[in-house]
Amino acid sequence: MQAVAYSRPSALESSAGGPRLGLETSRGATPRGIEDHPRFFAGFLTHPQVASAGLLAVADVAAARYHQRQSPASLDPVVTGNGDRLRFESFSGCCGVYARLDVLGEGLDGGDIGHGTTNVDVNNPLREALSRIGADDPLHLRVGPDELAVTTLDGPVVEKKVPLPDRWLRGFAEAQVLASSFELRAELPAAEAVRFLRSLPRGTARGASRGVQWVVPAGRALRPTTRPVPGAVCLPGPERLAALQRVLRHATALRVYGPAVTGGAAAASAWEVVLPGMRLTLTLSPETSRGFSGEGGVLDALATDEAAQDAELIAVLLAWEPRIDVTDLAAASGLPAGRVRAALVRLGTSGRVGYDAAEAAYFHRELPYDAQRAERHNPRLRAARDLVAAGAVALDGDVGTVTAEDGHVHRVRDDAGTLSCSCLWWAKYRGGRGPCKHALAVRMVRREAAAGRQGVPVGGGAR
Repeated sequence: MQAVAYSRPSALESSAGGPRLGLETSRGATPRGIEDHPRFFAGFLTHPQVASAGLLAVADVAAARYHQRQSPASLDPVVTGNGDRLRFESFSGCCGVYARLDVLGEGLDGGDIGHGTTNVDVNNPLREALSRIGADDPLHLRVGPDELAVTTLDGPVVEKKVPLPDRWLRGFAEAQVLASSFELRAELPAAEAVRFLRSLPRGTARGASRGVQWVVPAGRALRPTTRPVPGAVCLPGPERLAALQRVLRHATALRVYGPAVTGGAAAASAWEVVLPGMRLTLTLSPETSRGFSGEGGVLDALATDEAAQDAELIAVLLAWEPRIDVTDLAAASGLPAGRVRAALVRLGTSGRVGYDAAEAAYFHRELPYDAQRAERHNPRLRAARDLVAAGAVALDGDVGTVTAEDGHVHRVRDDAGTLSCSCLWWAKYRGGRGPCKHALAVRMVRREAAAGRQGVPVGGGAR
């Protein structure tokens, strides 16, 4: 549990010039260092009703559990100022849905956009007030305290205790790894977007999932398909897109992103509603019962010391950029593009970068966590390190032999850089949830051997 404190509750207040929306911030990171209540923006929203609906959708996801539904959670969204836009992000309580509202420059008017990341308070009275914003209401937005509050620190301190830390942190890391493999698969105009999204099933009272479905582009529409044909997009648990209903009447298009279909395994996908001056994206984990925090996409980057060293260098070059260009980073750092991407994955484990499929680019954010925390909470990685330290790995050409504590021998084969294993984990997931601990251990030992390091048993020593 993490305590998140605000100088006062966020609120929608009446004024002579129209409603004033004040979103209060908690302790966060900025270019000047850690600040208790950073200020990111003060100005008008060019599309108040659209922005209100988008914020409510992000809050809806933060308060929802789509798997094994329980009482609603109370999780505060993360807000990042990137200098030209504001990003509001959240995960569902089950960590299987990632929501992000990008309020772009054209959606904001009359104020400079700051840089930094923190949590922002979205409470129940504020939710009710936002739902009443009219189409013609001018709306002033303030993200962070006003100047008086900064200088005097007057007013009550509102403290919440919310279960954010570890699962959200791992979710941020895994979601950006998955999204970086996505490509645009379909784009629907407004009318088709509304028709398609309204045709999806809703969740049941007990939270039973509708399971995995597939859709395929058909002209300017999407049609269901019974199997994952080439070009198809996975729609795992369609009821998890319910939060998009908030913004449908403002939608100008729907964009769908996903990886290339390989076999019949379920896959993650991203569903982006294009709005005037902003974008709302929901990214779904491959199955309703699978949270992003357990996907294992970051394990290879965590398992190498090279990526850790590269990440330290790349971190110095990040500057709260809304678009991180890998080629520019490679030129500035002197590293190959592949190592830059691995370093970005490593930085993602501490929440320092995200990925925007709409722009096919990473972006910079800062969360108050470190990569070692994610590593400590990853049992497969810890188990692989224990196997290496115990000398349980032996290499023989393309085959690695791992002898576990219970005496079972597992063989790991290398097929053009893709490792497979004889263990039950591999038989169940076939690499769909990252490498098993045995493959990770073999990869670590191969890297040690390639680097010519001493003191690591490579040719035997299994116990």
